[in-house]
Amino acid sequence: MGRAGKALKKVLEIHGISQNGLAVVMGIRAANVNRWVNEVRDPGGETILEIRDGLYSINPAAAEDFIRLYLTAPAEDK
Repeated sequence: MGRAGKALKKVLEIHGISQNGLAVVMGIRAANVNRWVNEVRDPGGETILEIRDGLYSINPAAAEDFIRLYLTAPAEDK
């Protein structure tokens, strides 16, 4: 568990995006984003795309970084 959460946490930090800011654009509660970032819960496949879309609406580079980091996770995370 946690590949998406690790990628999301790094992207939020790098691009200065708050968990609440992402939650607002996604139309969800900030607690959901917090659960992903802290690896309490992994987002499903469709949610990965929704995260990408939410990040894209804030900063397209953040969306690209999220997908790149998610898809190129180190072998121990796979």
